[in-house]
Amino acid sequence: MFIDLLHGPAQLRRTAAVARRGFRTWRGERPFWAGVFTFQASLPILYLPYAHLDLGGIPLALSTTSGAGSLIIGVLLMALSVSLWYQQRFRVFAGIATLLLALVSFPVANFGGFLLGLVSALIGGSLACAWIPPTAAEPPTAAAATPPPNATSTSTATATNSASPAVPAVGETT
Repeated sequence: MFIDLLHGPAQLRRTAAVARRGFRTWRGERPFWAGVFTFQASLPILYLPYAHLDLGGIPLALSTTSGAGSLIIGVLLMALSVSLWYQQRFRVFAGIATLLLALVSFPVANFGGFLLGLVSALIGGSLACAWIPPTAAEPPTAAAATPPPNATSTSTATATNSASPAVPAVGETT
């Protein structure tokens, strides 16, 4: 594929358009944004208990005994976000588990990652529970194949007559 990119900007644009369309199709078949919000929620929950921040020259250390709990919650949220992307049939379970982990992260993981992780996980879990898989395109119905009522022609009358030979068509003599 990399060799194809060397053929010029036109080939690069075509390759980018194909990749973009493919990603758009992939994204539309799964709860993509629920996974993004869930993954985004795991980052502050994982990072903040282990970070040593300086706030105006004052060291702010959040290393508490909740470090192990926030590690578990963050890793579970990451696993749930990946399962939302690749195993759509578990979306309701993953959504409910994300919502529960978000609520548990409030007391365990420094207010849910200073509410950043909590709010993002609540949004991601809600999106996962609300997502409905796309339906397949409906097959064309028989009503769509029939001609409109205004279209009268002799071919329609003969087709009707040949379908039922015992009944003559209107305006046709026997």
